[in-house]
Amino acid sequence: MLHPRNSRLAATAVLAGIVLMASACGTASGTAGSTAPASGASSTATDAHGRIAVSFEGGVSVLDGTTLEVVKTFDSEEFTRLNAAGDGRHVFVTTSEGFQLLDMAEPKLTDLVVDAAAPGHVVWHAGNTVLFDDGTGTTTIFKTADLANISGALPGTRTHAADAAHHGVSIVLEDGTLLSTVGDETSRSGAIALEAHEDHWHSFTEGRDCPGIHGEGTAANEAVVFGCENGALMYHHGRFHKFTAPDKYGRMGNAFVSETSPIVVGDYKNDPDAEGYLLNSVALIDTEQHSYNVVELAGSIRYTFRGVARGPEDLAYILSTNGSIHVMDPHDGKIVSEFPVIAGWEGPAEWQDAHPAITVNGNTAYVTEPAANTIHAVDLTTGKVTASKKMDVVPNEIAITVGAH
Repeated sequence: MLHPRNSRLAATAVLAGIVLMASACGTASGTAGSTAPASGASSTATDAHGRIAVSFEGGVSVLDGTTLEVVKTFDSEEFTRLNAAGDGRHVFVTTSEGFQLLDMAEPKLTDLVVDAAAPGHVVWHAGNTVLFDDGTGTTTIFKTADLANISGALPGTRTHAADAAHHGVSIVLEDGTLLSTVGDETSRSGAIALEAHEDHWHSFTEGRDCPGIHGEGTAANEAVVFGCENGALMYHHGRFHKFTAPDKYGRMGNAFVSETSPIVVGDYKNDPDAEGYLLNSVALIDTEQHSYNVVELAGSIRYTFRGVARGPEDLAYILSTNGSIHVMDPHDGKIVSEFPVIAGWEGPAEWQDAHPAITVNGNTAYVTEPAANTIHAVDLTTGKVTASKKMDVVPNEIAITVGAH
């Protein structure tokens, strides 16, 4: 049963396979490939388009995407994660209770929560928004457009229960295929592809040899790439393909993608004993040519998992510890430009610690500068900082309300 905070979508009541939940409202489906709000979205969704959510210790603020002025601030927990719902209106705030829906249009931190023992990844693609609960291994699937039009209750869902709980991720493709990671509390090994039947999901192929599988990204022509501790795993045209890293330990944890580019940029680490979270190499995966290359970044470029985004011309934009955004051509890994934005900074002691992050909407990058309690807007076509806003709090995570693709 779906309902507000005091009677939620209970993950513990979810059975293996598909569970059809009562639909509260909305029948429109999302539109793949679009950066506009999902089809059928209300005018309030359009009003929220481009607004920014910023988390800080104990709360979340909603900012105007142009002026960076704070529209409203809400109390929350000490540490929360933020993920766009993909409907042009909402952001999921991950708390100790589950995935809580933040309405960026009103704005309002709603009482609508999808229960999760350990809320993890949120992926939106092909008109579906997919949540993964690390604590139970449960995948929850919403029609993205239904989220845009909710009024008082969560819309209907489908679910899938993994064989075991693990830190995982799932995605639904254009043809309805569900890709979901495989693992348990101690290890992760690969991913499976499943097709929907009336009362269950049927696995029809599996990708293995992907220890520590983590993250997900969808490149052009719906080539889906996951990171492994020994390379990467791709699902494309109905089958899995393994990319092997040049190092015995070559971990890719996150895939930074554009759905109009066949090239995937992955963060890359080749020393399992290295301390800290700073990286100086990237993995470049050509999903059309089936090539995998590692490029060591020149000079003093160091970044974290929060420091890479794709933007104009499908280039990669890397926020380095020297305070600059370094623009990289993903075809060859060459740095083609540098945009100074913030002061130099050091890597975090823990991954949850506030440290500079970059996210992109169209031609604009939003960069956090926790040491100065500031957020900046940068025009990526010119490198100019177009707006800066000092906040009363230390900004940590950041998300933007962008439309479904």
